[in-house]
Amino acid sequence: MSESDDPQIDLGEFRRALSCFATGVAVVTTNDENNEPVGMTVSSFNSVSLDPPLVLWSIANDAQCYDSFMKAEYFAVNVLTMEQQDLSSRFATRGIDKFDGLGYREGLHGAPILPEYAACFECGTEYRYEGGDHKIIVGRVLHLEDRETDPLIFYRGRFLKNGGSGPETP
Repeated sequence: MSESDDPQIDLGEFRRALSCFATGVAVVTTNDENNEPVGMTVSSFNSVSLDPPLVLWSIANDAQCYDSFMKAEYFAVNVLTMEQQDLSSRFATRGIDKFDGLGYREGLHGAPILPEYAACFECGTEYRYEGGDHKIIVGRVLHLEDRETDPLIFYRGRFLKNGGSGPETP
């Protein structure tokens, strides 16, 4: 598609329309070049393939931990439970030590695993693709755990609890 085919879309309207698609909330983690844990909240996580087991997520090109994820061989996707709204906010905040007092553990390949989660996917980085103002990261799932608990859901700019029965203001 050429730039002349690019429609003029209002970015605010685009964001509002995207918000009508309810998503889970996850914290993606890895280690930086000094082997210190880094992580960020994402709602852009989904499956790609069952065979092989592949997942993807995206990171903004200006994200604080962008360089760490561009160099990372391994990462973990910690899907948050409906009780972890505070953790979602913590990992979405810039300029703080997100792991301070958290009590995380190292996964099979060193990526930080949060103490609680609905599901956790430990992945090896397979591909990175350009995606406008984001980079799309595809990972091969090397290990997973499903705790069969209700996930945190984000819809129309708000967290939903109790299986989506009502909004919870962030």
